[in-house]
Amino acid sequence: MKKSLTYLNFDEACKKSLEIVNSISKREVAYTFDSLGKVVSKDIVCKKNLPSFNNSAMDGVACRVEDSGKVLKIVDTIFAGDKRDFKDLNLGECYKIMTGAKVPSCIEVIIPIENCIQIDSFSVEVPKNLKLNSNIRFKGEELKEGDVIIEKGEKINSSSIALLASQGINAIEVYRKIKIAVISTGNELKEPWENASEDEIYNCNASSIIALLKENSFDATYCGVVPDSFEKSVDFIKSLEDFDLIITSGGISMGEADFLAEAFFKCGLDIAYHGVNLKPGRAMMLGKLNKSIVLSLPGNPLAAVINAYIFLLPIAKKLQGERDFYHDFIICKNKKAFRVKDGRVEAVLGRVTNGVFEVTKDNKYGSGMISAVYESNSIMLSLGNRSEIKENEDIKVLEFSRRFNSKKVDFLN
Repeated sequence: MKKSLTYLNFDEACKKSLEIVNSISKREVAYTFDSLGKVVSKDIVCKKNLPSFNNSAMDGVACRVEDSGKVLKIVDTIFAGDKRDFKDLNLGECYKIMTGAKVPSCIEVIIPIENCIQIDSFSVEVPKNLKLNSNIRFKGEELKEGDVIIEKGEKINSSSIALLASQGINAIEVYRKIKIAVISTGNELKEPWENASEDEIYNCNASSIIALLKENSFDATYCGVVPDSFEKSVDFIKSLEDFDLIITSGGISMGEADFLAEAFFKCGLDIAYHGVNLKPGRAMMLGKLNKSIVLSLPGNPLAAVINAYIFLLPIAKKLQGERDFYHDFIICKNKKAFRVKDGRVEAVLGRVTNGVFEVTKDNKYGSGMISAVYESNSIMLSLGNRSEIKENEDIKVLEFSRRFNSKKVDFLN
């Protein structure tokens, strides 16, 4: 007998989605320059003071503060990379110094060349009121040995790699990338590389889900379309046991032809919820199957993309060991009024430009409309306690490109 759907409150679904996920524990060593997008599995500490010696912040004249306002004799020039020992300066003497050059211990201030009153090859007149330590970068002022420079759970990006390179760190410990399976349902589907008749549709859900994951540094394996029979579906599901996360789209609405949910139940799925009170995208299921997380997204393309952004990305990020897996939001002005669903949380597509949100197609689109997603760069979530979002109203918006947060952000209140 088929189980009936009971739609879970949106907030509760978001909470349960993360409660059942435990971060991956398997680790590996990655070369720094191959670690882009990987997640650090333990704190990385500073090995070398940054900077590692006192150095000049610019091309200039190095002298003592008490020589302010004087004409000084230039006794030598210190270049970046110089390893010579430079003598202490007498009163009335100075060095010319280049950016990045090591600053001798006797130097108290560096005056930029352009701030000197007069300069030639032998002497320089420096301004009055010189300030102690100006334009000197001191050893360890940016980072000191033993400081944590990258924390456990951070995802490596280009600036992380620059920081690691500055420390001479060539390899780091990271979490093994989670294994993700993406599968589709429906005999009417044709893959983009096949020919589709008028009675058939191209499978865009798998492509969009895999692309969304890739945009967020995840790799996914497309495992094809689930066979349209209960027995074959069970066998198909059993073949996915090596994956950490299994993502499906369609086939779980409990209609006459939707037996994928029953096949998962037969295989032992421990269900967290089956159905979410969200427009669009109520037909969604989440659970655990042995060591795998199973997330079944709606079959309609627009609903699949919206639910993937709202639910899938936080689940995948937490599973991967990332510390920043909560959605963040921005406050925008709503450009023009539009109607929303009363009594149900609604995900409304729109485009944000310079802090202004403009609803897509006046919020009049179906859950199968692919172009609405293409035209949008953000989602606004309506609480379901009103029927209209007013012009010039301040609203909370989730941008598709927005960074995630390490702390939970309440974007519904």
